[in-house]
Amino acid sequence: MSDDKADAGSEARRTRAVPRALRAAVRCTVLAAFVVPQVALLTAASFAGGLTALGVGVPLLLPVALAARRLAGLRRTLAARWSRTEIRAPYLPQPEAPPGLGGVWARCRTVLTDPATWRDLLWLFVDPVIGFTLLLIPLTVTAYGALGLLSPWIWATRAAHGGDTTILWVHVTDAGSAWTAAVLGLPIVLVGLAHAPAALRAHTALAKALLGPTARTEALAARREVARLTETRRDALSAQAAELRRIERDLHDGAQARLVAMGMNLGIAERLVERDPQAAKRLLAETRQASATALGELRDLVRGIHPPVLADRGLVDAVRALGMNSPLDVTVSAELPGRPEAPVESAVYFGVSEALANAAKHSGAVRVDVQLWYADGLLKAQVTDDGTGGADPSRGTGLRGLERRLATFDGLLAVRSPHGGPTTLTMELPCALSSPRTSSS
Repeated sequence: MSDDKADAGSEARRTRAVPRALRAAVRCTVLAAFVVPQVALLTAASFAGGLTALGVGVPLLLPVALAARRLAGLRRTLAARWSRTEIRAPYLPQPEAPPGLGGVWARCRTVLTDPATWRDLLWLFVDPVIGFTLLLIPLTVTAYGALGLLSPWIWATRAAHGGDTTILWVHVTDAGSAWTAAVLGLPIVLVGLAHAPAALRAHTALAKALLGPTARTEALAARREVARLTETRRDALSAQAAELRRIERDLHDGAQARLVAMGMNLGIAERLVERDPQAAKRLLAETRQASATALGELRDLVRGIHPPVLADRGLVDAVRALGMNSPLDVTVSAELPGRPEAPVESAVYFGVSEALANAAKHSGAVRVDVQLWYADGLLKAQVTDDGTGGADPSRGTGLRGLERRLATFDGLLAVRSPHGGPTTLTMELPCALSSPRTSSS
């Protein structure tokens, strides 16, 4: 029984090997075609480099380098899809560039001083030679075998045009030798196809060596990540300390002061209740009003820390509550298949709250559209208003604070706000959704 299972498993592997080899051959053909754009980009880079020596070629290097990046990015994508080999992009992050020629020059300098750019150019030089040869070997063998297989039908035409009709040691001169060549062609095709997966793996290994991050790049990326985490941790601690100071100040100046005043009033009313009941009643009425005010202040304080509607109903209903309390016409649309983690939920809630407050105070907007959705492991929120635009995180503490709040959770804030509007704020935070949504939507 075990021998039968082993034979069946071996037969299944052989059956799968044929389509796998055919797929590898097709993929080798596609990758071999990369030689055309590679040679074109290498020629353009050489031309731009020659003009750079004359002082006029630097602007041409930027589009060539960016095109090389796109081609290298496509090769990384194909490596992940076809060979299950992840090749991470090693490029340095692009800083924000000012508009105009200054921004173009800054971007050009950043791209051309990135070591990964020059490794892309090295790939353009090496891959058409070594990589193309690796791919060409199984393709050539397969094509040669296919030529033998087709000999019974094409040998006469080839001979009439002066072509070589020899397959291995068989010189095709008639139908009999043509069928002999066809019999020899079949194993040649199989040998070529059998080596196609190995050639594909070798080509992918070469691409990974040239297009993947080096140890130095990994170390620089690790240092940048440590610096970023240090900064976000410091911002989180600063924000937490500021929040605690705000809570303490609000309690001291608000509810605590009213509670102290209520205690004093009750003491006075206790002394006046027998000799001046009317004055005692007035003091008790004032105390009752003060207690209601203190209760409202405590509720507002709790709502500022973590709104009850957010805890009870979830992010969508909490954002809808923000929209109803806003002086603007706010439309909320959401598609969340579950609930995010509480800290992420809170960060997005207060981010939307800050965006609505900014729109009401500074933009001159009338309508605001809020969208919430979840995709690719990211919780996303987008707030768009029809105001005058011109929002800039570098000039306002509100947007910078929002950036810091999101960065604490490895989140991002993208601001698009041309003069004249509209303004679009997009927030993205990585998270996992847990329990099904409790929103009423």
